[in-house]
Amino acid sequence: MSDRHTEPAALRDVHAFVAGLPKAELHVHHVGSASPRIVSELAARHPDSRVPTDPEALADYFTFTDFAHFIEVYLSVVDLIRTPEDVRLLTYEVARELARQQVRYAELTITPFSSTRRGIDARAFMDAIEDARKAAEAEFGTVLRWCFDIPGEAGLEAAEETARLATDDRLRPEGLVSFGLGGPEIGVPRPQFKPYFDRAIAAGLRSVPHAGETTGPGTVWDALTYLGAERIGHGTSSAQDPKLLAHLAEHRIALEVCPTSNIATRAVRTLAEHPIRDFVDAGVLVTVNSDDPPMFGTDLNGEYAVAARLLGLDERGIADLAKNAVEASFLDMPGKARISAEIDAYTKAWLAP
Repeated sequence: MSDRHTEPAALRDVHAFVAGLPKAELHVHHVGSASPRIVSELAARHPDSRVPTDPEALADYFTFTDFAHFIEVYLSVVDLIRTPEDVRLLTYEVARELARQQVRYAELTITPFSSTRRGIDARAFMDAIEDARKAAEAEFGTVLRWCFDIPGEAGLEAAEETARLATDDRLRPEGLVSFGLGGPEIGVPRPQFKPYFDRAIAAGLRSVPHAGETTGPGTVWDALTYLGAERIGHGTSSAQDPKLLAHLAEHRIALEVCPTSNIATRAVRTLAEHPIRDFVDAGVLVTVNSDDPPMFGTDLNGEYAVAARLLGLDERGIADLAKNAVEASFLDMPGKARISAEIDAYTKAWLAP
């Protein structure tokens, strides 16, 4: 019988290795991380919603026909976040789930406009996420940071409000590190958001827009050219443009890859067709992320297992993938060194005879 350390990665218990592996998560959405338990609890609080209160019924509810349907369902869950107490509950429980997966550091994408336009006071919203962040770090050891993103489907009004909340020193939360752009790409050109990204970057925030998920590589170029992107959310279509791949590789602009999400939203037809291998072969810095995990029936551990299978990785390869996320994060250098050392120590202990 082969030793587990020498047989092919596909034959080992990859899931067991990944489950204990210290990790960083760079592309995960606040509302999209609400577990069936939390969604059902929020739906019960707000019975006028069409979201099912039965956790088992949510599996059917979270089956998407295309990206537009996903956005429709996503926004129905957003509508369940109506009070600062809802915000605090969601944030704290997301942190608990991340800690369960050995996530040491996460940059959680938050869309404050979705809450403030529903009447939640901006100061109360900031206080809720910060209170949850500090409690989670104290209780779970997971460090959370925020990316405030513009919901692209809501247009320039949302961009203005998001930029204001992100740059107003009286409101800006301590944990905020970056500025993003999410939602549909079709019919939502990136260049129109340049003034808002310019303001955010001038205020010291990092640029991490979604691009090239459901549109072509031109959208990724626009994100780089007009929005000063330092990482790209998804970037799936980048594989269609060799010059773009070369540019991403040369400048160490990471792609936040979310394989199961891309299948669930029909951005990619099958896992076998997913371009993650093309990215790696081109030398692009690839990070693995979960996006909206309960909605897609996955979690970060599951995404690492998927990536390991697609890339044919052994334990050391999986550990290197985890270190990519640490490198591409906006954590300070001592923090990066600490998590990378923890990954190395864990891997060494796992592989020890």
